[in-house]
Amino acid sequence: MSKASDFSRTVRIDLIPETPSEPVADKRRVVMASIPRSGGPAPLSNDRDNTEGGRYTALLESIYDAALITDMDGNVVDANTRACEFLLWDKDALRERSIDSLISGAERSLLSEIVRNLEKQRFVLLQAYCHRRDDSLFPSEIAVARIRTDEDRLGFFIRDITLRRHAEEMLRTEHNAIQNAANGIAIANLDGIFEYVNPAFAQMMESKDQSYMIGDNIRDLFEGRGVADELMQSLRGERGSWSSEVSAEMPSGRVVALEVMANCNRNSDGEIVGFVFSFTDLSDRKRAEAAQREVERNRVMLETLGTACHHLGQPATLLMGNLSLLREKVQADDPLVRELLQSSADAIERLGDILHKLNQVNEYRTTTYMEHAGKTLGETTNILDI
Repeated sequence: MSKASDFSRTVRIDLIPETPSEPVADKRRVVMASIPRSGGPAPLSNDRDNTEGGRYTALLESIYDAALITDMDGNVVDANTRACEFLLWDKDALRERSIDSLISGAERSLLSEIVRNLEKQRFVLLQAYCHRRDDSLFPSEIAVARIRTDEDRLGFFIRDITLRRHAEEMLRTEHNAIQNAANGIAIANLDGIFEYVNPAFAQMMESKDQSYMIGDNIRDLFEGRGVADELMQSLRGERGSWSSEVSAEMPSGRVVALEVMANCNRNSDGEIVGFVFSFTDLSDRKRAEAAQREVERNRVMLETLGTACHHLGQPATLLMGNLSLLREKVQADDPLVRELLQSSADAIERLGDILHKLNQVNEYRTTTYMEHAGKTLGETTNILDI
């Protein structure tokens, strides 16, 4: 006698390839999924339900899924209208076919495997593609049960899961996009606890792995608690979104600038169940902006320097000429006068050399001019390095 636990499982066999055209002979996968029950199902009565043809037909036609009834060898003996709509065969034509001709990738060994699993009155669940009459395929979920009457039958109940497969593919595509996004993506619950983070965000936060961040609070990320409070308040408000540039402290103590965009995560009923965050590390952009500002500063300083050299050059040339004439006209016997004239000439010559060097400067660099006890006194003590 079978135990109750023998009836508490459903066998699932997947015949779904990556694409419908792929062979599936070596890709069959059997999964045992437990279904809690209070006890084993009672076997059907030996009194055949279809002795009253009307009741049997009404029951078969009322089933939502496409239903195919086969003998133990897999030959179709009956079908409902839903099966005709799915498979594009009429009932008479279906009665001339076997189940393995309707399921892509099915072999005779598959039927034996199904029957063997149903010996303990387990259900078998197939994930497979089904053939239509026009040779098109559709993904399906097929529940198989053994109908124990005076003449045993197999019931194949086929559900078209095209929409579900499409939704799953879309979810898989979106998941891959988030996983491989350059921006950091995080999903948190209403308390700000991270439930999911993508690899980019984990790397941005200097975390060893994205799983290490699950359970962390978004409030601990920002330097000031006021920023997190403002964020949560804005998300729960009418707008339901928030964006700003904030400073975040990394585990290493390094503080980085982040651009944060946050929106509410809503369920199918429109209720807020959490928040979705997008993080962009602004470090590279900040460095580029600083470099651009430095380039602009150098350009302005060099233009200013060139202008000053131009305006100072003319008076310096005039002074040098006048001093030369003065030295020729003045025949001074006083040594002091001769010394003053010579030092003035030397100074004007040095001034000319400095103006020439300044005019040749193409990079704005400074050097320390004054120091006090080995320490610079500040930026005001720096002068142009020529």
